[in-house]
Amino acid sequence: MSDVEFPAQQQEPPGLTGAMRPEPDHGEQSYVGHGRLVDKVALVTGGDSGIGRAVAIAFAREGADVAFTYLPEEQEDADATATLVRDAGQKALPLPLDLCERSACDEAVSRTAAELGGIDILVNNAGFQMARDHSIEEYDDERIDRTFKTNLYALIWLCRAAVPHLRKGPGCIINNTSIQAYEPSPSLLDYAATKAAINNFTVNLAAQLGSDGIRVNAVAPGPIWTPLQPATQEPEKIERFGADTPLGRAGRPAEVAPAFVFLASPADASYVSGTVLGVTGGKPVF
Repeated sequence: MSDVEFPAQQQEPPGLTGAMRPEPDHGEQSYVGHGRLVDKVALVTGGDSGIGRAVAIAFAREGADVAFTYLPEEQEDADATATLVRDAGQKALPLPLDLCERSACDEAVSRTAAELGGIDILVNNAGFQMARDHSIEEYDDERIDRTFKTNLYALIWLCRAAVPHLRKGPGCIINNTSIQAYEPSPSLLDYAATKAAINNFTVNLAAQLGSDGIRVNAVAPGPIWTPLQPATQEPEKIERFGADTPLGRAGRPAEVAPAFVFLASPADASYVSGTVLGVTGGKPVF
């Protein structure tokens, strides 16, 4: 992918995989599991596309059953993810829910536990950004609410609902933060603020839940080619997407998923908690 140039393109949020040029690589052909998550149950928010789909594929090929949330308008992508999980020989539980509502977060947790027999891994991946309006004067209340509720409120609501189930494992929580928490872009003022808050929340929750044996970590991706990009960026920015990284390119969702697998693995990451793992193409995460 290092030689790929992204043509100018634009979608309306939330964006769909099939309309992207080129389509992202989620590891469909490349990811090989090694039994790291056998008999585990994972709940992945925003699992229909992008990093969430790559994580769902990897978890399933490592032996986990996977529930995942998505917006109803993302049904096409959700169907594809569910098929890939089932093709790996695991159970898939697609959950069409808008996580901006607290009741939807509670439902995601309760249905996963009831229909798949528990929850061992919670991946808070769903996110929203909008980089087409650059001035804070253009931020209306609806945008601010959607950004904070999707990225931060839902994460807290989901953790609160999942912890009683995770104690039984004990399980783990993995939050999706961003390079924006460290190198914020002025055009992503609200989004970057939520990601910085997620970093703080991750470390703080790890301290609170350590005595229960629940590990809490985060992954901080850099620029990754997902539907969120053409759905929320200006077309001319897409043509330069990822070029400012030390590696000189955007990343693939398939390149991020192994970080989630490592943090989810009770064998490989048994003493890893309260950390943020960067997958940024060389941008600093500190």
